[in-house]
Order: sequence, then C-alpha cells, then structure tokens
Amino acid sequence: MIRPILALTLLAALAACGGDRPSKNLQSMSRGPVATVVPVSGVVSSKSAKQLFGNEHEPSRQRSESFGSYARGCAAGNVQLPETGPTWQAMRLSRNRNWGQPVTIDFIQDLSRKAAQQPGWSGLYVGDISQPKGGPMITGHASHQIGLDADIWMLPPKNTSLDRADREKISSISMQRAKGAYVNGDWTRQHHEILKAAASDPRVARIFVFPGAKVQMCKDETGDRSWLNKVRPWYGHHYHFHVRLACPPGATGCVNQAAPPPGDGCADAQAWVNNILNPPPPKPRDPNAPKPKPKRELTLNDLPGQCSGVLASR
Repeated sequence: MIRPILALTLLAALAACGGDRPSKNLQSMSRGPVATVVPVSGVVSSKSAKQLFGNEHEPSRQRSESFGSYARGCAAGNVQLPETGPTWQAMRLSRNRNWGQPVTIDFIQDLSRKAAQQPGWSGLYVGDISQPKGGPMITGHASHQIGLDADIWMLPPKNTSLDRADREKISSISMQRAKGAYVNGDWTRQHHEILKAAASDPRVARIFVFPGAKVQMCKDETGDRSWLNKVRPWYGHHYHFHVRLACPPGATGCVNQAAPPPGDGCADAQAWVNNILNPPPPKPRDPNAPKPKPKRELTLNDLPGQCSGVLASR
C-alpha cells in the first residue's frame, strides 16, 4: 500500500515535479528539477523509511543531489552503474543497489580502470552502492543512504564477463587473519595499490577496511604517506573495502562526516590490532543502570524534508 498512499497524498506535488523522465546518464540527471519538501500525511511520515525506500525500483527524476548524512538521508537523481563495463561488473544485481550520485559512478569507473592496470586484475567487482532513491535499506547497511558510498570487492576479477546468475553465486574472499589483526596470504601489493589509488582521489573522504590491512599498508608504504589518513580501520570490511565520497561542491543539503584526525592514522590502527590480540577486560555494568532501549527504526519523518519529494518523484 506504500505506493498508492504516496501517489494519492502527493498528486498535486508530483505534477509540480513533472517533466520527462531523463535517460540514466550523468548529463541528463544534472538538469532535472530540484527536489523540494512535499507535505505528507502523518500516516506516511511515520512509516518505516527502510520499507518506503526499499520498495522503490527507479530513481527520482530530479537533479542529482544528496540530502542528509550517510546514515540518515536520501538521494535525488541517482544514476545507475551499468551492470557491465570494460573494467567493472556490478554484483548481486537482484538487490538493485547499483545506483549512486553521478560523482560516485564516475569515481567507480575511474578506479576500475586503474585497477585493470594491476597484474592479475581485469578491473573491479562492485558491491552495494545505494538504492535508486537512496535512503535506509531493508537489509544490510546503516549507511549507503545518500549515493556517496560504494563497496569494492577484495576478489581480483579474472574477467568481467560474468552472467547475472554467476554474479549471485560468486563470493568475494576474506583478506583477514587472526580476527582481523593481520592480513592473510591472499593480500597482495595490488590490493595496496588499488586502495592507495582510491584514497589518493580528492573526491574520497575516507575508506573503511579491517584493522590488519591498514597496519600492513602502514608497514609497506615507503613513499608519500598522506593518503593513509583516509584509510580508517573498522569492523568487518575484510571481504570488501568501503569507499565514502565527500559531499560534492554546492550540495548544500548534504552533510559530510567529520574529517579524520590529522596524521597517517597508523598508531590508531595499531591500537585496534592490539585490542584484537589482547582484548581489554569488559567494563563492569552498573546493576542500577537502566536497560538500553532498542534502536528505533527510522521513519520518513526522521529524514531531511526533501526526502518526501524524492519519494514522490516518478
């Protein structure tokens, strides 16, 4: 009932946001109407945001723009990463998460060409980017909501001609050893160089990868170390690395994450590793402390106002 409710409630607003549906390319999405706040009923605004956005199968026909933060927002005018390109393939196509802001799609294609120059790599296998209209996902990520996040598989592609069925069955490979304290034997200098290329791109704000990988890169890098600042240790992220782009210039509705602390971040990564190898004792729990409240699902009302207009756009 989500789509009929929105359609009936927002009919007048939809007319104002009209115009021919643009083709799915970077140029046309830059010329659509601006996403605006569309009034919705209390019933719609209180609905689960992940159900609303998770059931959208097409992007909004609006000018490309991110609204809100990486874990609480939406994306107007997302464009689709083509399922297959000369140096990339989008994986798990059944999820319909190969959508992102134009800058993200450009970045992925650029990085894939650099990856294809590495020995043993024909390009990149690309995991989740965002949903057609961004927003919270029914399953999986808390972030990836504004079209500026992308997961890149650690598996070196031997070819970029997998069919749809193969892309559902094949899996990436883990790079971690000792619960993420070290890299394993599948880690290569090529992984290092691809992450370095990604982190050296000025469009990138940060990259998440398991702690052992960051420590290994800190040990191996003998040249310019400034790019290491953007590579941040985080839980998981041993089957893929997560690239987060900065809000594009002029995207006034987009909220950047705070910049990483100055320096190469290597001491911080080593501290993560030390805690994996020698976990600190758990903090004693105060028996009088109230029980933590379960995390509440985001509703449409929790997202930036423009997200109602993004949802309404057809």
